[in-house]
Amino acid sequence: MFNKLDSVLNRWQELEEAISQPEIIQDYEKYNALLKERFSLQPLVQKYHEYLSVSRQIRDARELLSDPDLSAEAASEIESLSVRQDSLEEELKMLLVPPDPMDSRNVILEIRAGVGGDEAALFAADLLRMYQKYADRAGLSAEILSLSDSDLGGANEALMMVSGPDAFAHFKFESGVHCVKRVPVTESSGRIHTSTVTVAVFPEAEEIELEINPSDLRIDVFHASGHGGQGVNTTDSAVRVTHIPTNTVVTCQDERSQLENKAKALKVLRSRLLDRKVQEEMESRVLERRSQIRWGDRSDKIRTYYFNHDYVVDHRLGLTVSRVSGVMNGDLSPFVDALRLAEKTELLANTQNRK
Repeated sequence: MFNKLDSVLNRWQELEEAISQPEIIQDYEKYNALLKERFSLQPLVQKYHEYLSVSRQIRDARELLSDPDLSAEAASEIESLSVRQDSLEEELKMLLVPPDPMDSRNVILEIRAGVGGDEAALFAADLLRMYQKYADRAGLSAEILSLSDSDLGGANEALMMVSGPDAFAHFKFESGVHCVKRVPVTESSGRIHTSTVTVAVFPEAEEIELEINPSDLRIDVFHASGHGGQGVNTTDSAVRVTHIPTNTVVTCQDERSQLENKAKALKVLRSRLLDRKVQEEMESRVLERRSQIRWGDRSDKIRTYYFNHDYVVDHRLGLTVSRVSGVMNGDLSPFVDALRLAEKTELLANTQNRK
């Protein structure tokens, strides 16, 4: 492990020198690539510097053990520093776990009302707003690609693109069934109902990753419906793209331009097909242990929002977070942080088991 850490430290020093060179600064693409690499190494380098500092302090304290006047104090300091050193070593192991190559991608969320009629559509709209607010908190940009409104102002189906650093890493654990227990606005007797919403999360696909044969596509255009302002129904601007071999269908209608809606629909289609390919590859690796956190079935119930008791439970970790209103206002960090840590812990265990 420490040979690898020393190599990382050497690379960091090389990057520090390189980005200060005038010829590198003038090369925009190379300069930004080096900055991005430096940024990715920074947490590991900072933690390793802290580890080396603690190790030096332990060595210095051991030299004082032979001094009768200072030995007791030195022994106490060594004990305290050793605990910190062990903790830092575990943190370094976590930081050395290779990141998911998809983590840096932009992400597409597909939110669909499930069981529960109008209440499910209202909760789908609530989740859409929750994700928009979480994206804002995380310094990410959220854009609604398509939205099918319900009669009461909910969302039957919504597509949203989230862009920015590590967007997929922030949202990849949201895929699955979200359950809500609350009194619907449509319920006059005050009875608590249970409704569900399904969320699917796809990393944005790059064009070079998948070749789509134009002959495999059926493209239909029609009048847009729902929100969008005046004139939304006056032109055939909405686009439905069907990938015939897989029967994958994507509809986009939020833009006034048919070309813009087609471009968005193809972007979503490409990401869905990439996700399908990745899922099939994961299923084919029957000899490898699947990560139940990351690759859980999309039919699994992952989280329940108990409005009547004012808390939210993530069923994968058994994690309970109080204050539903905080979560619905975009405070998803307790879940995201815990799930990312659990994923790294599992990956680290799998790596060690293969050695």
